[in-house]
Amino acid sequence: MTGSRVPVLLVAIGVLLAAIAGTSFFATGDGGGGGAAPAPSAARSSAPSALDELMYRAQETLRRTPDDAALWAQLGAAYVEQARITGDPSYYGLSQGALERSLEIAPQDNGEALIGLGQLANARHDFTAAKDYGEQARVLRPYTGDVFGVLADAYTQLGRAQDATAAVDAMLGLEPGLGAFSRASYELELRGRVDEARGAMERALSSAASPEDVAFCRYYLGELAWNSGDVAGAATQYDAGLAAAPQNIALAQGRAKVDWAQGRVDEALAAYRTITDRAPLPQYLLEYGELLESAGRSAEATGQYEVLTVQQQLYAAQGSTDDQVAALVAADHGDAAEALALAEAEWARRQSVFSADALAWALHVNGRDAEALPYAERTTALGGTNAGWSFHRGMILAALGRRDEALAALDEALRTNPNFNPLQAPVARSTIATLESDR
Repeated sequence: MTGSRVPVLLVAIGVLLAAIAGTSFFATGDGGGGGAAPAPSAARSSAPSALDELMYRAQETLRRTPDDAALWAQLGAAYVEQARITGDPSYYGLSQGALERSLEIAPQDNGEALIGLGQLANARHDFTAAKDYGEQARVLRPYTGDVFGVLADAYTQLGRAQDATAAVDAMLGLEPGLGAFSRASYELELRGRVDEARGAMERALSSAASPEDVAFCRYYLGELAWNSGDVAGAATQYDAGLAAAPQNIALAQGRAKVDWAQGRVDEALAAYRTITDRAPLPQYLLEYGELLESAGRSAEATGQYEVLTVQQQLYAAQGSTDDQVAALVAADHGDAAEALALAEAEWARRQSVFSADALAWALHVNGRDAEALPYAERTTALGGTNAGWSFHRGMILAALGRRDEALAALDEALRTNPNFNPLQAPVARSTIATLESDR
């Protein structure tokens, strides 16, 4: 249950709504090449969000002016954001259709469509394609901050740390707002500069222009606290975010983690049930399953892991694959050989601290600890401390009989965040006890 960040897309909702103001809220029919957005799910809030409004109004405008390449590109970007929020991967196909329509209308000098395709590729975890789109867009829009947001996200996940830093710096210089400061915060967190990361997110919060922006910032301020083991600080941030945006699903997930950490297990499980009904994101399904398993409800946990498998298949059908996460899930809850095959495939695509951790753990569960250790050690390359990664490294060292180093790594995991995972944190404690008793 270690908090983590993924490439984020920050849609300028207010700007786009202003551009299409005056149109009818609800739309009917197809809307052209991008397709119509699905109706808001009854499992979500009954009140349409600003992003729902954006998409419906954009579709209505495009029915009257179907050759507006810029609006097609903006709609495509909005669909990517909606996929992230709802956990509905069908929005990826809608996004691709809208962005391709934009390029059909304006095949030359269409930096906005290239930016949108880069954002979509990042969301689908095709980071090489995202990099390529971002670099093409940079030629056309060298002074547009979103270009460097695409590149920062892609370079980070590809393990190109220096290039990621340069992209973040460029974005800060061009558009020092929410998107730039949030990416700077992530960059600093990965490098272990947590106080500076918090300061960058507070700068992002100061530039928040809507309740959605406030919720976004409060959630990641909460995650910074959670990842550092500060449960009370995390709760303060999540609660402040929920005061601004009561229906925000990410903040509800954060609050559920706090409930679990503070011993309110039934409340946490009830919250996760609602969360996964509203937004069946793989991360949430995995966390719910692990909480159920830790509470001794193994059959229900297995059911959630099965739903997770189906959801991963749905994402794959929409062009999105995340072999890194799939490898970790298989290693902990599935087949060891499958975990290794997935982790090796991911490592072949990108050599980052994230894929290094996945490969190290997959090698470990296959009994290949001597091979695993160099990859586990690579997770410390940027200088940051991640409780889950420290746990993996500690267990690998323990398997190799390197007791003192294993104790140090496992202790680091629990000092960093004693609540990092409901299944693995207890294993860390029991392994420490075993290793200490052997002295």
